[in-house]
Amino acid sequence: MALTQIDHVGENEQMAECIDNCLAAAQACEWCADECLGDEEMEECARLCRDVADLTTLHARFMARDSNYSPQLAQACAGACEECAEECERHDAEHCQVCAEVLRDCAETCREMAS
Repeated sequence: MALTQIDHVGENEQMAECIDNCLAAAQACEWCADECLGDEEMEECARLCRDVADLTTLHARFMARDSNYSPQLAQACAGACEECAEECERHDAEHCQVCAEVLRDCAETCREMAS
C-alpha cells in the first residue's frame, strides 16, 4: 500500500492507487518473466514484462517524490502495460493471464495520472 503519510500521496487517492497498481504490476511482471524464461515462444513476453517491471517501479518512485516528470512517465507506463498485457493474453499460462489482468488495472490508473 502506498504510504499515505507522504502528504501529496495521502491527499491524492488517485496517486495512491496508481502507486499500488504500479508496484503490483512490477511484481506480476517479474513473476511472469521468470516463468517465461527458457521457453522460446515466451521470449517476447519475458522481455516486455521486464521492461514494464522497470518502468512501473520507476514511476512509483517518481510519484512518491512528486516528480515533475511523473505525467510523462505515466503515459509511457500506460502504453507499455497495454502492450505487455496484449502479449500476455496470447498465452494460456496462469502467470500470463494474472499478469495481463494486473497490467490492465495499472494501465488505466497510469492513463488517469497522465491526464
